[in-house]
Amino acid sequence: MDFHKELDTRGLNCPLPILKAKKALADMHSGEILKVVATDPGSMRDFQAFARQTGNELVEQSAANDEFTHFLRRR
Repeated sequence: MDFHKELDTRGLNCPLPILKAKKALADMHSGEILKVVATDPGSMRDFQAFARQTGNELVEQSAANDEFTHFLRRR
């Protein structure tokens, strides 16, 4: 998937991946996509809740090799 910005939050636990994603999205334009790579298994659930609460679109999530990738579209 094409994205405009990538955020590496490997090794960070909740709530840091969400807080860093929130900050990164604030610096992006509407419609742009942020890719977040995390190692916290709870990030799958956390980013779903984050998208619901903020109105940003969770475009895709995947898990492979103990890493979790999230794509969010800035609203």
